[in-house]
Order: sequence, then structure tokens, then C-alpha cells
Amino acid sequence: MDNLRIAVSVRHIFLLHILVSYVIYNPTDSEAVKLTQQTLASTFASNELVFINFYAEWCRFSNILMPIFDETADKIKTTFPQAGKVVLAKVDCDSEMDVATQFHITKYPTLKIVRNGKIGKREYRGQRSTDAFVTYVKNELEDPVKEFKSLTELVNLDKSKRIIIGYFDKKERIEYDTFRKVATNLKEDCQFYVGFGEASQQMHPPNQPIVVFRPDVDRTNDLDETYMGQLTDFTELFAWSSERCVPLVREITFENAEELTEEALPFLILFHHPDDQESIKRFNEIVKTQLVEEKSNINCLTADGIKFAHPLHHLGKGEKDLPLIAIDSFKHMYLFPNYKDIETVGKLKQFIADLHSGKLHREYHNGPDPDSTEKITKPTAPLESSFKKLAPSKNRYTLLKEEL
Repeated sequence: MDNLRIAVSVRHIFLLHILVSYVIYNPTDSEAVKLTQQTLASTFASNELVFINFYAEWCRFSNILMPIFDETADKIKTTFPQAGKVVLAKVDCDSEMDVATQFHITKYPTLKIVRNGKIGKREYRGQRSTDAFVTYVKNELEDPVKEFKSLTELVNLDKSKRIIIGYFDKKERIEYDTFRKVATNLKEDCQFYVGFGEASQQMHPPNQPIVVFRPDVDRTNDLDETYMGQLTDFTELFAWSSERCVPLVREITFENAEELTEEALPFLILFHHPDDQESIKRFNEIVKTQLVEEKSNINCLTADGIKFAHPLHHLGKGEKDLPLIAIDSFKHMYLFPNYKDIETVGKLKQFIADLHSGKLHREYHNGPDPDSTEKITKPTAPLESSFKKLAPSKNRYTLLKEEL
């Protein structure tokens, strides 16, 4: 009898050990899905939205975030139970280095989304709490397309925004589904409007939907454009829309400054008065006609000179000196000597070339080069970058290296 009891006890202990091992080594359904190079493509293809946590086990910020993110995964599954709608995922960047490289991860944790198979340009930078994450996912899944019932509603649309308008005979067709998917991917760059039936029948032939791009006429001199490709081709419509929705010249604000600094490109900034639209339009035109090939080397931006008074003060300038142009290299700030010289073809391009050649940095420390036509003055103390201070904080991230 004693031997039987011992055998039963051993069996119970063995079964308990198996159960504990299963719990420990097999995550519950409440955890985010672990992504690998092998599962990446299939996960993206089978879900409209994938919210990804890129982490490292040795990073304390990652360890703080992990249980919060896993709890969010559980709530998201309950809120959006339908398959293929949304999934929360995580990538161990130490074991999946190729994936981390593919997503350009430079700090931990980094939170990014993939929507309709396309990697989102903007990462999540908000509060790291379950409620905040759930709200973010809900917002990301909202339909960004606004429906108009009459063409008169399009008259007073915001002229400072880039807009894409769809004219369809009905909602239940593949062309509109493609349009909606493109809208979800580009909703941060463009506003999307659509009209069905009588609301838009004057704007397109029967059974032939039309999509039109309307530029931000307050900032540019661009004209309306009609999409001439196949509306059933997501890749083609997305490429056409992206080219128009993502401008060569962007506005820098306190809200997007961190994101822009992470692109690790120097800033060419037009500081302007908020009431001055003409300098913005002229700057856009010059960038479009003279600086397109510099797109991968420098970020062309506009900044409200009143809101960004501190960088102006740093340059020894104020409201009365607007508009003006400067380069911030994330080490120093360099003032374009004479704003009116933007009208001289090649002057602004040469200013950028002088940055890349090191001439601006050299002359800042040592005065003009001996062959310079400028009057030689005594060496000046370099002005430190103002925008580097808006880069990601070491109080929120583990930075892999100093990007700036």
C-alpha cells in the first residue's frame, strides 16, 4: 500500500511539473505574438494592422513595457475578435537582428505599425499604458475616409491640407475598397473624402470612378491632378498617392520634431511669420525645382518663427528678421546669409553643398576660407544645434548609438 501511495505521489509530482513547465514555456493567448523572420510575411499578409514592440531583454525600458504590452494584446483580442483585423506582435531584436535592421531600429523599445503590409513611417511615441495602447489601436482602425453628401461640401475644405477625393457610384465595389486601404495607410499625410451616387455623379462617367488629388494651395502653387491608373491596383494607387501626399517640404512642429530628428538628416529650415504664406510657397517652389536631388541628404522644412522663437534667438534673430533660412546639422546651426538670395538660382543649393563639404563647419570655427570673396573676419564661436535637444530622450529609450 505504501509503495502504491509513493507511486501515485510521484505521478502527481510529475504531472504537476509538466503543467508548470507548460505554463512557463508556452505563453498564454494574452501575450503578443512573437515575430520571427520566418513568420513576418505571413503575419503581415493575414492582418490589416500589426502593432509591433521591438525590444531587447537586457533593456530595462523593454522589461517595464513587456507586461503592459502583453496585457494590451489580451484586451485587443477581446475588443476586435474578428480574425485578420489586428494583432499585437513583438520582436526580440537580439535573436532577430535581420528584422531589426529591416525596420531600422536604433533604440529600445520601439513601437511601430504595419498596415496593409506597408510599414508605417511614424512610430508610436505616446504614453506606455494599456489604455493608451488600446485607444491608439482603435484610432488606427477607424475609417479615415469622410463621406460628403453634396459637392458644395468640398468648397470649404482646409486649403492648408493635401486632399484626395474619390467620386464613386456606390460603396460596394473593389475600387472603393482599394481607395479605403490607401487612405488608411496615408491618413497622416493626406485627408480623404468620398462621394457616392448622386453626391458625385456630376464628376465621373457612369460606372467609372475617379480619384483626384487636391494640393495644399496655402503652401504650394501645385494644381489638381487626376489619377489615371487602375483603381483596382493597390500598389499603383498607393504609389501615386504617396508621391503627392508626402511633400518635399514639411512643417516642423513640437509634436513631430522628435520623429524628424530620428531621420538623422540635417534640417534646411525656413523660419516664417505664421501670417506669411508667400515665403512658404516660394520656398516650396525652389525646393521642387532646384533641390529635388537633395531629398535623401537633407530635410527641407518650414517652421513657425513665433513658436520656434528660441532657435531664432540662438541665431541672434527675432520676429522682425523673418523670413530667414538656416541649416541645423545637429551639431551647429548655420544662417543663410541673405534670404533674398534664394531668388538667385543655385545659391541655396550651394549652401547645402557647403554643409556637406565641411565648408560651413570650417568657416564657423576659422572664418572664411582664404579663397572666399567674403570679407575675412575673426573666428566665431559655433552656435550649437537647437533641434538636437528635441531628439528621443534617454529617460524613455535605450539608444543603441548616438544618431545625431
